[in-house]
Amino acid sequence: QVQLVESGGGLVQAGGSLRLSCAASGRTLSTYAMGWFRQAPGKEREFVAAISRTGGTTRHADSVKGRFTISRDNAKKLVYLQMSSLKPEDTAVYYCAANAASIFWVGTSAHEYEYWGQGTQVTVSS
Repeated sequence: QVQLVESGGGLVQAGGSLRLSCAASGRTLSTYAMGWFRQAPGKEREFVAAISRTGGTTRHADSVKGRFTISRDNAKKLVYLQMSSLKPEDTAVYYCAANAASIFWVGTSAHEYEYWGQGTQVTVSS
């Protein structure tokens, strides 16, 4: 099993930047493909970005492509989401997720992930 804890959320003005971190404990992080999802009030949880076990493959939602970047440091057991050019519509609770998968796998659906963090709030003011 793996335990996930997100951090780095907060209040930022539109156009600003934040870097979210996801700290993993338990099993070796390189065992897991990782993803970031978000959920705004009254909306379903949506895919943001995903990264394969070694970091060689990434996927980003069209809504964040060119603005957000997912990365990972397996030695430090950390996964990051660098967010820039933030918009008010990026406001949501952001969740980190993990799935024990084959080495090249990346998943874009929430139901494909087995482990979840508690989330961190990101609020972007206009």
